[in-house]
Amino acid sequence: MLPILYINLDRDPQRRTAMERSFDGLPLQRISGVLWTALPPSEQDALYSPALSARQFHKPLVNGEKGCYASHIAVWRWLLASPHAGVILLEDDVRPAPGFAVACEALSRNPEGWDMVKLIGRPGLGKPEKLRGRQPLCTGFERVDYRRVPSLTAGYALSRRGAEKLLAHRVPFGRPIDVDLRHWWECAHLRVQGLEPAAIELDDTSLDSSIGAKVAERSLADKWRKFRHKLNYSLGNAWHGRGR
Repeated sequence: MLPILYINLDRDPQRRTAMERSFDGLPLQRISGVLWTALPPSEQDALYSPALSARQFHKPLVNGEKGCYASHIAVWRWLLASPHAGVILLEDDVRPAPGFAVACEALSRNPEGWDMVKLIGRPGLGKPEKLRGRQPLCTGFERVDYRRVPSLTAGYALSRRGAEKLLAHRVPFGRPIDVDLRHWWECAHLRVQGLEPAAIELDDTSLDSSIGAKVAERSLADKWRKFRHKLNYSLGNAWHGRGR
């Protein structure tokens, strides 16, 4: 099976305990999450671009969003520095759904055949996805192609090819990671697929985000910027999705 890594801040031992308990019996490995304020300014500058953010997103990122993104980047780099063909990446507010190990084993058999496969989607939250197609993965699971990639990053499988595309096009970053991954065409047409049914679920701790409070939109200008970025996403997704 591909290695299973989960991101966990050193200041959140309760979440670590919950993860180890939920995934007991599986080869789970912890990777220390990035606390943004603990990074030297030179590392912050290399990872996050305020100028890029001003062009790409409707409001500045808070430190928790930056640290979350930096933590995912650390796993991408870990993968390329390792001998593994891919990795299963989890955030620390999830629990396995029925068949999690079976789905991971199936994905592990052919990591050269995909870039990224999300292990959670909106159907598990009661919201259906709009799909382009689906194909069998293993007994009980299908790999699906999205019309619009959902903004959930709680868990996904990533191949070496996928990590190479992301690191080549997403450092430095300017959006939150859940938004950035939706812009697949900016990453050498990263193929972001999903799994149905979901192989993981959000646990109760997901209601208490470790990212921290986000900046609220207060003015009409803020709302206009948000609308403009949403419109640009819809147009870009439709244009680049033709013929997929």
